Amino acid sequence: MTGLRERKKEQTRRRIAEVALRLFAERGYDAVTVNEIAATAEVAKVTLFKYFPTKESLVLEGVAEEDLAQIVSARPAGQSPLAALRAHYLATAPDDCPDEEPRDEQAREALITRMGVIFDNPALSAAAGELLHRQRQELARVLAHDHDELTAALMAAQITATILTVQETFYRRLVAGASLADAGLRLGSDVRLAFDLLENGIDPSKGR
Repeated sequence: MTGLRERKKEQTRRRIAEVALRLFAERGYDAVTVNEIAATAEVAKVTLFKYFPTKESLVLEGVAEEDLAQIVSARPAGQSPLAALRAHYLATAPDDCPDEEPRDEQAREALITRMGVIFDNPALSAAAGELLHRQRQELARVLAHDHDELTAALMAAQITATILTVQETFYRRLVAGASLADAGLRLGSDVRLAFDLLENGIDPSKGR
């Protein structure tokens, strides 16, 4: 019974999110009200707010969702912060490229729609930037346990900028027509390159 209840909750949550993104994409974020979303999703407004406490959260859920500070804090003894983060991001990238299924294409289109809504709205873009800024600050706070404040801040800035660049590259591939499976497969090599550069530094003599 508990499993069925949880599945129904997840279905309701997914339906609300899908309806919201569709309306935002069709008419613009500012033109759509929470009441309209609830009515179209066939849920009460109070139900919508149980899943999404603000209108912004209907779009920004999943943005900067990785808790970098927690990943570093929870790493095993003897493992470096960069090694812990590398392992985390490699675990999110598939090792092979399975046959694309309909839900794969649906997930791809949903991601493209979500990012398009964010990029098209200055307030949402600013809110997403603030989430990333807080993520960087929390990471710097954890890194400061083993480094001076400036070193920790510089490390956090480099790490978050690198991760953001990898994620943006993944998104651009989807927009260019890559399947979610293909883009995900290339994500693994991007993560390895990114953390190799973070760990070893940039040698300007290479690539000449």
